Amino acid sequence: MQAFPSLPSFPVLCAAALLALGMLALRRWPVLRLPAIVVLFACWASLHAAQRMASRLPYTLEGTDIVLTGRVADLPRRRGGDIAFMFQPMPHADEPRLGGPLRLTWYRAAQAPAPCEYWRLVVRLRRPHGVVNPGGNDAERMALIKGVVANGYVRSSPANARLSSGHCVDGWRDAIGQRLDRELGGRDARVLKALAIGDTRGLDAADWDIARATGTSHLIAISGFHVGVAAGGGVLLARGVYLLLPWLATRLPRRIAQALLGMGVALAYGLLAGMGLPTVRTLLMVAVLVIAAAARRRAGGLALLSLALVAVLVVDPLAVLSAGFWLSFAGVAFLMACVAPVNRGWRGRLAAMLRTQAVMSLALLPMSLWLFGSASLVSFAANLVAAPLVSFAVIPLTLVACVFLPVEAVASPLLQVAAWLIEGLWRLLAPMAAWPGAQVTVPNAGLWPTVLATAGAAWVFAPRGLPLRGFALLCFLPLLWPPRDAPVHGAFRAWVLDVGQGLAVLLRTRTHTLVYDTGPEFGGGHDAGAGIVLPSITALGLAPVDTLVLSHGDNDHTGGARSVQRRYPAARVISGEPGRLRFTAEPCAGVTSWAWDGVTFRFLTVPLPATGKVKSNERSCVLAVEGAGGRLLLTGDIGTSSEARMASEDLVSALPTVTTIAHHGSRHASSAAWLRKVRPRIAIAGAGWRSRFGHPHPMAVDRHAAVGAQVYDTARSGAVRVDMPVRGEPHVVREWRRPADRYWRE
Repeated sequence: MQAFPSLPSFPVLCAAALLALGMLALRRWPVLRLPAIVVLFACWASLHAAQRMASRLPYTLEGTDIVLTGRVADLPRRRGGDIAFMFQPMPHADEPRLGGPLRLTWYRAAQAPAPCEYWRLVVRLRRPHGVVNPGGNDAERMALIKGVVANGYVRSSPANARLSSGHCVDGWRDAIGQRLDRELGGRDARVLKALAIGDTRGLDAADWDIARATGTSHLIAISGFHVGVAAGGGVLLARGVYLLLPWLATRLPRRIAQALLGMGVALAYGLLAGMGLPTVRTLLMVAVLVIAAAARRRAGGLALLSLALVAVLVVDPLAVLSAGFWLSFAGVAFLMACVAPVNRGWRGRLAAMLRTQAVMSLALLPMSLWLFGSASLVSFAANLVAAPLVSFAVIPLTLVACVFLPVEAVASPLLQVAAWLIEGLWRLLAPMAAWPGAQVTVPNAGLWPTVLATAGAAWVFAPRGLPLRGFALLCFLPLLWPPRDAPVHGAFRAWVLDVGQGLAVLLRTRTHTLVYDTGPEFGGGHDAGAGIVLPSITALGLAPVDTLVLSHGDNDHTGGARSVQRRYPAARVISGEPGRLRFTAEPCAGVTSWAWDGVTFRFLTVPLPATGKVKSNERSCVLAVEGAGGRLLLTGDIGTSSEARMASEDLVSALPTVTTIAHHGSRHASSAAWLRKVRPRIAIAGAGWRSRFGHPHPMAVDRHAAVGAQVYDTARSGAVRVDMPVRGEPHVVREWRRPADRYWRE
């Protein structure tokens, strides 16, 4: 159901639900029960999805100034002078009613919103809309999972006002985080805040890179694993109390008390962690265990896991859209199936620990590669140290210290020890992140190779007696080495990526890859190179990059260049403004033409004006790529004055031509005279959705249409793939946003 391009109508859902209930009523046909239950849950999930889609911002309110009253939710995140935060509207009678939280940014904020505060704000909103690329994150799906109904920003207005302070769990979390900063300093407290209260604001891109490369991200960001540790701590606490006061067993059986206290501690920790989706899922699983204990039912592990799955799907049926849902339930299922009960003695416990870590490292490897495009081969070694240290030392010390924060003599030593342990762990993980194979990437092979590899992992760790377990590793081959459809000699392909307001193009001949521009840097350590370009290269199987061309020095073209250059340091770098880069590059004016696999690459001469100041856009490298059956012009941000100075013989070609629209389709780019010489068949603009620049401008689109060009816009099409075959016309093979292949995309 979640893979459908549109949701079924309400009458269809009602009919399907009635049919499923009828199937359940047929006791003579028990084989129909499982399909009936699946249909019922599919209908339930569709109703939830329809409700969340209907609650999104009305189209009529997009791009207009709206006055809203509401409460600051979660922990605001500051990036330089800007503040990003979640805002829960609580509208007055004269304000529009919105059906969920908003994700807002206050640029150059004159005031700093704090958690739980009530504000009246003038905002400008738009419906959730994200970039869509091969191998990239799906922001619109995440908005659906979290129930976010709109994104936007706070307008500068005297009507913006703090109405009152408030009290909520997020306020307590913020207060605890500030206290940890005072005790340890912001740098030393950053990981402990993530573990204690789910506050990851202090973690920078380097921290996350180390965690991902060593496979320890699940230990740093609060997940269901941490909640389970907290519940286990509550169980041990109850057991200790009953050892000291055995008469309590006459009032309440110890087993029930352990379950209740474990649930209470887990719930308290979940509230401090912000009640994220992984936390809620684990709390529901713990609740199933508590109910089983309270009912004095000894259910097996598979029955408890099934009940937990049902509970999660009833409360949040859209959880199936999140990667954590599949990883958490698959991980528990693998452990139950592949890890035998622990034998007594230290050798048995050590063997069980090693087998557990091996199961988690190998069994979840296929799903990690499919969901994230990468996985860590050193996670087994890293987690052998990190998992027990964080679980049984750092987290308990940190949580106990948070409980005793009012008593500084108790809390301070505990925090110092926890900080010392996590700092030592980080010093160990940092060099491991640089080991060969620390982070491996594979092209996107699809669902069925992932299923086959997961089955192979289960075969490897199957109980003794199952034959040919070594051959199970062959099941990984389709996932690790998927078939590659490379262009033939003389042909090439290009992908114009959806990077928002910016440009990034991937180009592939039979054996070589070129990247032209890398999109913008977004601030806060994030950029399109790491978040869009590199995942796309991985998903498409284009690695390694041979040449990186940066048309000029503006951020919307070079913001992600550093990330790409770090990943592929051997790549040749060429730029129109090498002096504005943070690494060495050749000027494109001095580069002679070259050929790869029967495809010629040539920088066209763009004469600079004889007098006056030369704008950065006019220094853009214009790259012509000519194959046997077509030509691609990559134009950067050149304007009409540069176009007028270009030689006609460079522009006119007998080959069918595809171009990127210069300067994202601005009003003063791509003059009619220039277009009459180039005569593009296809023109693609790299532009942002509802950008304040209004690109591509209707006049620029009309000028391209006048010469017969098909115009594409990444804001509406997503990433666009164009093939230049040896025979036949250049053609668009795919638009990643069109046709809409998921109901949450618009």
